Amino acid sequence: QVQLVESGGGLVQAGGSLRLSCVASRSTSSNNYMAWYRQAAGKQRELVARISTGGSTNYADSVKGRFTVSRDNAKNTMYLQMNSLKPEDTAVYYCAAGDRTGRGLYPYWGQGTQVTVSS
Repeated sequence: QVQLVESGGGLVQAGGSLRLSCVASRSTSSNNYMAWYRQAAGKQRELVARISTGGSTNYADSVKGRFTVSRDNAKNTMYLQMNSLKPEDTAVYYCAAGDRTGRGLYPYWGQGTQVTVSS
């Protein structure tokens, strides 16, 4: 079992930046993806970004050019650098890990961290 703990959320004005971190209780670097998802109030959870063990990344169109996902396998940690934040980025952000197939099947999830962007 792997526990994931997110941190770094908070309240920021539009145009500002935040950096989210996700620390895993043990290594998840063996050929698998880690990802950030978000869920806004009243909406379905959506994929924000994902990163492979080797560092390949994918982003939702809505965050391309503004968000950057990275991971430090030695520290069992994934990051999400969020720049030029918009009110529509307001959501609970979740960290996910353990997808070995690339099909978005993540067995491990964090508890979420709230990001609120004020206009």
